[in-house]
Amino acid sequence: MKPVIEIKNLSKQYTIYHNRPSYYSLRDELVSIFKKKDSQESFWALDNISFDVNRGEIFGVIGPNGAGKSTLLKVLSRITPPTKGKVVLRGRVGSLLEVGTGFHPELSGRENVFLNGALLGMTRKEISKKFDEIVDFAGVEKFLDTPVKFYSSGMYVRLAFAVAAHLESDILLVDEVLAVGDAEFQKKCLGKMEEVTQKQGRTILFVSHNMDAIQSLCDRAVLFNQGVVVFDGAAHESVSRYLNIGNSGDLKNRGDRRGSGAVRFTRAWVENEKGEVVVTVSSGQTIRLVAEYFVSSGNIKGDFDVAFALNSSTHGQLSDLSPATSWGKIADHGKIICELPNVPLNVGVYSFNICARVDKEIADWVLDVATFNVISGTQPIYGKIPDKDQGCFLFEQKWDIKS
Repeated sequence: MKPVIEIKNLSKQYTIYHNRPSYYSLRDELVSIFKKKDSQESFWALDNISFDVNRGEIFGVIGPNGAGKSTLLKVLSRITPPTKGKVVLRGRVGSLLEVGTGFHPELSGRENVFLNGALLGMTRKEISKKFDEIVDFAGVEKFLDTPVKFYSSGMYVRLAFAVAAHLESDILLVDEVLAVGDAEFQKKCLGKMEEVTQKQGRTILFVSHNMDAIQSLCDRAVLFNQGVVVFDGAAHESVSRYLNIGNSGDLKNRGDRRGSGAVRFTRAWVENEKGEVVVTVSSGQTIRLVAEYFVSSGNIKGDFDVAFALNSSTHGQLSDLSPATSWGKIADHGKIICELPNVPLNVGVYSFNICARVDKEIADWVLDVATFNVISGTQPIYGKIPDKDQGCFLFEQKWDIKS
């Protein structure tokens, strides 16, 4: 069977002008003939990328900001043409890109549902069959006859996703717009995406910065960086490579830190039991959170305290980690190690913050100093291999039943 999306040597070039006025009249154009030309440069948002997506697949697209992800979706949606290369789409395409894309602000929610269906080539009868499902999923029944220009961004996204997911497109392109909705609606959307691929055989191209969602939904993901494909393969491997980009652990030039500066953290990382720096660990594996420091103002007089805070990319701060007692005199430079035996974390993306205090005063405090990815272990933890939807923590458990 042929792939439903086929991309071959695709490139998209933009021209960037420097020192050009925002308003450019005909007179300016004529005068510029005798003047030095505005400086300009070419920028390749996509540079010779190739990959295929199969029918019924949820295919993840990840990468840092400016990597080319949204440009790819705009080319696939036919919003902008490619500069070079070929794209083959076998089926009708529905897209959920920026908030408001595809909706007419002056039309009501009801009218926009029918407009979107018509753009997909559906008849009014076909749209009417799906209408009640769309309204129920979006939860905007009271506002159906209100022009969508009065909708909040959350209402806009709920209706837009409901329309895109329920109307008969073969390929659904979803950008990061789900970040606008609340947590409950995001969960509802992710469940619907699984349903339309597994039961209806539709294909979803899913662009997201939510690495938990990528690993939960996608078996395969492509990693973009600076307009090129860096990796195409298993979703958890793509996520691990993504976390490696810019995750050097160097804290010397972090401008978002707080504190007196009496102590400064210079580097932070996660390592395994062998002392190897890692960005991917398994549930149940022992890890160490490590931070290097130096004393910047001579000897420390007084108590020295340190604390790490463990964060989840989806649930926020999970736990504070700190020694039972304060440390007295410390060396001028060294490293602080917090070992977590049999790490009780479920599948997801995590980071940690570090904070040092001298005599209760904050000396240095830096957020998200290192990021790591937890994947499902092959060995049972606490009696069984945990389900990825079980939550963040995997507690040690002892069960009994008595009569």
